[in-house]
Amino acid sequence: MNFRASPREEPRIDLIPFIDVLLVILIFLMLTTTYSRFTELQLTLPVADAQQMRERPREVIVAVSAEGQYAVNKTTLAGKGVQALAAALQAAMPSGSDPILIISADALAPHQSVVTVMEAARRVGLAQITFATQSSGGAKASADPQ
Repeated sequence: MNFRASPREEPRIDLIPFIDVLLVILIFLMLTTTYSRFTELQLTLPVADAQQMRERPREVIVAVSAEGQYAVNKTTLAGKGVQALAAALQAAMPSGSDPILIISADALAPHQSVVTVMEAARRVGLAQITFATQSSGGAKASADPQ
């Protein structure tokens, strides 16, 4: 009988296979991961700091009130439909090449009202559309740009 304790070998962890496994997992994750960006829309409209134009020979101005009523070149329209607005735009278009449509919508105007103006402009053939804004320094109560 052998009653002597045999010398025990210290347990050790072999790091080479462990590192190999981690590198394989890392490569797998890098190849299978899709990177996508999530953006938040933070809109603060309509405010812009720009110089105001003085001469407007080829412009048609459409004002949209908070209630969704329209005014073409300071003439209020009775109807709110696309056809009535398209007829008013056709009558207000200046002769010449490529008139510019300026949509001056109230900040509280319904989105559908602005889309209706854009649809009427498309039907009439107005391709150049811009939106009127006010400077961040002073707000005007009027819907018509001066």
